Amino acid sequence: MPTIAEQVEQLATQLKARGQMMATAESCTGGMIAAACTDLAGSSQWFERGFVTYSNEAKTELLGVPAGLIATHGAVSEPVARAMALGAVAHSRAQVAVAVTGIAGPTGGTADKPVGTVWFGWNVNGNITTATRRFDGDRAAVRQQTLAWACARLNALLQTPPHAPR
Repeated sequence: MPTIAEQVEQLATQLKARGQMMATAESCTGGMIAAACTDLAGSSQWFERGFVTYSNEAKTELLGVPAGLIATHGAVSEPVARAMALGAVAHSRAQVAVAVTGIAGPTGGTADKPVGTVWFGWNVNGNITTATRRFDGDRAAVRQQTLAWACARLNALLQTPPHAPR
């Protein structure tokens, strides 16, 4: 698997070729994806902004995630990851977004959502893709794996030609 820096360089290349900007909506990673993107010099050409929405209130206030959605499904869920990805584009000048919400641990897990559970949402020109993964390891490992998978999957999604919103 390519390094994070290599994945970010690929994101930069693809987004610049498309003339598009990216935003992040992060919970469990606390801004790690945005930090990795802005570690690359010249990232202002393709990285528009990052939302760190760790609390449920932040998800609602900054991204427009309905509080009822969080109450019904929990912050770590497919509907919330989808809403975060939609909100990141709606509340920015970006056309592309990645959203992550998960349980990095060591506490907070349940039988249904054990530590290491992460929901992802990607918004590419209004087309939403979601996925869930369960990562092993300590808090740092879960967060690092979340960063790597979020970038790798976004790179794969950007390989396809741009689509009109559904």
